[in-house]
This record gives sequence, structure tokens and C-alpha cells, in this order.
Amino acid sequence: MSKFKDRTDERTLMVRTDKRALMMRSGASVLKELIASSNGKYYPYRIFSAQEIKLATNNYDQKNVIAKDTSYNLYTMYKGFWQERLISVLQFHGHECRPRAYESCINNVTYAAQMSHNHILKLIGCCLETPIPILVFESVQYGTLWDRILGAPQPHFEPLLLKHRLKIAMDIVHALAYLHFGFPRPIVFRNFKTSCILFNEENVAKLFDFSLSISIPEGETHITDTVMGTWGYCSPEYMRTGVFNEKSDVFSFGVFLFELLTGWDVSDLVKDVHDLVCPFSEYLKNCFEDNRFTEIVDHIVVEDVSSIEKEQQLHASAQVTFECIKDSPADRPSMVDVAKKLRQIYRSL
Repeated sequence: MSKFKDRTDERTLMVRTDKRALMMRSGASVLKELIASSNGKYYPYRIFSAQEIKLATNNYDQKNVIAKDTSYNLYTMYKGFWQERLISVLQFHGHECRPRAYESCINNVTYAAQMSHNHILKLIGCCLETPIPILVFESVQYGTLWDRILGAPQPHFEPLLLKHRLKIAMDIVHALAYLHFGFPRPIVFRNFKTSCILFNEENVAKLFDFSLSISIPEGETHITDTVMGTWGYCSPEYMRTGVFNEKSDVFSFGVFLFELLTGWDVSDLVKDVHDLVCPFSEYLKNCFEDNRFTEIVDHIVVEDVSSIEKEQQLHASAQVTFECIKDSPADRPSMVDVAKKLRQIYRSL
């Protein structure tokens, strides 16, 4: 009996030691990246146990899935309930030997912990007991923007009229401008797309997923790196050379705005194109010149555009799209300029 108890105690001790080792390793990685990217400032967050997360998500019930990474299958986000509070739980797939998932997770903690913006998903804390930390955010129960405009019809959601779409665009462009101008070193989101926008219970749009985000080094104007991201959203200069900066996010925002207004999936337009340069600029230019932009606009928006004023707002929004996706980064506006233009268009509604 004594030997059995000794073995049980030994196994318990090993489990505790393993958890402690995981927590120390993950905690050290998070803190190192956080301090490096925030000029020495430390942003506290709550530490959850693996058991708390399991209970909050009803053992990761598939009925509670809010969003999934469809590009690389890196993560799944779940609805959760903890201490009489709704939460969102982001679980990364794989193990510590899958560096991409682990690095993406650490990057999300690093950047999300620094954010203080109404339209960026707020990080509450994380669980460090698992091989890849599990992240806990504020509640976003209503799916992604991709689900709303490109996914299967959802009768429980009201149609997104022009004013709703412009409000989403205006809110999110402010979040991106905050990344570019709200920190000592500009943060490039790098993989901005419709599936990176979630909605809370008040239907407020929230930007999330900092998996590929990076800060521009002090004294530098751009970064050169391996091309990563989503086909169709990447800027032409990034696809050609691996060079990118804030203007690459502006290009991605233009593609996003195109999808938001038209309801078209960008991948449908580029899947048969073998050139590395996304053809949106030329495509949209032809639409403007032929006065047929309304032919490709989402039918919900077209039916809503019942006055000359709304038609003017639609064309003004399309013009912003065209400016954002110009081939040369120097010809694109800054994200602050885009925010100003969209705010003017929205307020004229």
C-alpha cells in the first residue's frame, strides 16, 4: 500500500513539475516578446488553469466554435462562460514541435496585451499549462465578417446595408491606424482580411489575430521577410520582394473594402491568376472607366442605394478602395487618411 501511494505521489509530482515547466517556458517567452515590443512596459493579464478553460468551453464543445483559421488550421476560437461572464477562448492546434502555431500564439499575446482600443479584441489572460498557451479574450459571440458577407446565408442576422458596412469599415480602419501611429514603433498587422473581424453581442466589430504582426525596427521604414499571409490580400511589392510596411496593410484594407462592398470572395478572382501581382487595381480601374462598378456591388447594397446621395457615397467608397490598392506604395494613402475619408463618407449618410 505504501509503495502504491509512493508511486501515486511520484506521478502527481511529475504532472505538477511538467505543468510548472510549461508555465515557466511559455511565461518566459511571452514576457520576453512583450517587453521587447513595448519598450520595457509590462501589461498584466490573468493566468487561467487548463481545468478552468475546459469547464468554460464545456470541454471544447464544437457547438461553441466561433471561428477557425481556414488558411493554415492554426487555431479555433470557442465561446466560453467563466465566473458568470461570457468569454472567448483561442486554442492553437499542434504541439511545441510545431513552431508556427507556437510562434503565432506568442505573437498574439505579445501584441494583444498592448492594445487599448474599442475595436481591437481585448485580451483577458491565458493558460500556460498546455504545450501551446491558450488565450482568453472578451466575448465575441457573433462570428466573423467573412461569415456575414461571404459565408452561407444566416437568417438570424439582419442584412448588412451600406451604412452598416461603412460603419464596420470606419471602425476597423481606426483600429489599423492605431497600430500604425499609436505606438513608438509602427505595428504592421500583415494578414488583414474579413475573417480577422469578429462581432460582440452589441454588433461591434473587433479586430483580432496578430499571428503575423510585427513592429518596424527603430530607425527603419520597412521590413524584409519571407512572404506570408493570405493570397489576394498581400500587396504587390510584398509578393515580389518580401518588402513591406504600413502601406502593405493599406493595400489589404483596400481588398477588404472591395469584398465588403461587393460581397465577392477575393480568392475567386485570383485563383486562376498565376502572376504574383494581384490584378485588383487594373480590374477596378476598368470598372470605373466603364461606369459599371454598381454591376459588381452586393445586391443588398444596390437595393439599399435608393437615392443620388447614397449612390455618391457608394462611388466615393469605391474610390477609396481604388486608392488603397494602387500598385506603388507611395501612391497609396496612409491609414489615417483613409480613416478621414471614410468618416466623411459615413457622416454624410
